[in-house]
Amino acid sequence: METDCTRPAPLPPGTRLLHIGPHKTGTTAIQGALFAAKHRMGEYGVAFPAHTRHPMEAALAACARPAMMGDPVPTDRHWGRLLQQVAATVGRTSVISSEFFADAEGDGTIARIVDQLGGDRVHVLVTLRPLVKIMPSQWQQYVQNGLRMGYADWLEHMLRKPPYERPNPSFWHRHRHDRLVERWARAVGAERLTVVVVDDRDRAGLPRAFEALLGLPENLLQPVPDTANRSLTLAETEMLRNLNVEFRANGLPDELYSRLVRGGAVLHMKNACAPEPGDVKIVTPRWAVRAAAEIAAESAARIAALGVRVLGDPALLSAVPEQPEPRPAEPRIAPEVAARALYGALAAVASAPGGGAPARTVHQTSSKDLLRVLGHRCLKRLGRR
Repeated sequence: METDCTRPAPLPPGTRLLHIGPHKTGTTAIQGALFAAKHRMGEYGVAFPAHTRHPMEAALAACARPAMMGDPVPTDRHWGRLLQQVAATVGRTSVISSEFFADAEGDGTIARIVDQLGGDRVHVLVTLRPLVKIMPSQWQQYVQNGLRMGYADWLEHMLRKPPYERPNPSFWHRHRHDRLVERWARAVGAERLTVVVVDDRDRAGLPRAFEALLGLPENLLQPVPDTANRSLTLAETEMLRNLNVEFRANGLPDELYSRLVRGGAVLHMKNACAPEPGDVKIVTPRWAVRAAAEIAAESAARIAALGVRVLGDPALLSAVPEQPEPRPAEPRIAPEVAARALYGALAAVASAPGGGAPARTVHQTSSKDLLRVLGHRCLKRLGRR
């Protein structure tokens, strides 16, 4: 393994830099910065071929993976369009970024993706954070996709209950980082794979690494505020998790979840409500912290043996944060936050063609009945469409 903490040399002109994440390693932030700077990057011979900040549908289609709960199914058309955009960059350096490439299963799928993107011109970039920090972030993200299991039970399943695949088999496929790096190194060779260790204490470290590899001037990539991508607090996550339980218990279809919950309640809550300093955070118990750190240390050692280049300090990946055993705390959600979430769901219903308000006022309706009313109204809107 080549470990380098200095500014690396730019990749050869014409390289197609494929950033595969995985999830919760600063992907959204760097995608926002790249997309915002795409025109300026063009002045330095670097293309951002996607028409959106994150070509998620294209990546999902390439990996033959399902969409998020209730979202439209990605098709080969999405992937084909991105490939056309990449091909149009001709001899320029280009950068493609989606954490969903980390979900690709099997050497054949990965080899096909690499071949279609340019074969020997492809250089794979993997960004890594400590597993201890990824686990709570990934759990609340799974809750945003319909998970109904609490954090303590989820940790038990992920760390103590073989084969460690329920309820989210994608977790270790993404976050057993040594295996992830090994899968992609087999496709491109160790010399064409770079690992960047993200240091949360240095917010500028990740964009500076991208600038160096792409041959861009320092500070060209700047953060773009994105409240819609912020993590949920424990109270917000628990509110959503309980909503997921009600949603499933009432037998509502997945299509409604995408529109009513994720694209309505959750999105509006994130945009309208900033976390308060006193909000209870998602805290990982010490036994799980130690277990995650051991796995991360083993992963770092295996990555070192693969001969890939590592930018940053690999020791950060298995560092155990100094913290006392967390005390049980009751997550309480502010009325304003709950109101914002409810308004987002109502707005999602009303925004559909022919939308209208529920016949009964909200304060006269139980949460279960309200969810059922909203669900049936959304079904009617979708049926008309």
